[in-house]
Amino acid sequence: MRSRKNRTGRLALALVLVGLLLFTSGCGAAKALSQLKDRFAGTEPPVPDAPKTGDLAQAPEQGIEPGQTIKVMLYFADPRGETLVAEERIIPKVVGIGRETIEELINGPNPLSGLQPTIPEGTFLNDINIRPDGLAIVDFSRELVTNLVGGSAAEELAVYSIVNTLTQFPSVQKVQLRIDGQNVKTIGSLDVSAAMTRDESIISSFK
Repeated sequence: MRSRKNRTGRLALALVLVGLLLFTSGCGAAKALSQLKDRFAGTEPPVPDAPKTGDLAQAPEQGIEPGQTIKVMLYFADPRGETLVAEERIIPKVVGIGRETIEELINGPNPLSGLQPTIPEGTFLNDINIRPDGLAIVDFSRELVTNLVGGSAAEELAVYSIVNTLTQFPSVQKVQLRIDGQNVKTIGSLDVSAAMTRDESIISSFK
């Protein structure tokens, strides 16, 4: 008699456990089905995209706000093509301020300034790299050489307009020129094989 009661009790317990398992499984399945339904209905919150490396490289420098500007000095030739004259210009304050400044130099002087451009027409900036030791490596297209006319004076003004423009920044002490990614020994007759420093003697005032 006791044995039959024990068997009945165990059977009842087993049925309860089975019922609980089925209930739990059913809840999980119902939840999964609900999530799947939400996904297809577009109600499930979107999964954020993984960060892209390129985005980090384009992030603005800390402390620079949209719309900020900075005053820079660009060096162009005087009307006679004998010396460099500084032209003040206001440009956007950006992370790559060295590149932005050289691009402005390539664009030439203000037409009302009476100054002459130093960078030959058709020249463009390939790359600029300012190293922690203060060396700026600046790579131009070959037009800097092939389109440069005016003899040794024009060559000197072109080179030192670049050097003096970049060395106005505290982070740049020397400038090394490259043409289409290659080191060059000369630009015309001017030796540019070594990194060049600022030359104040070639700068004059013009009124």
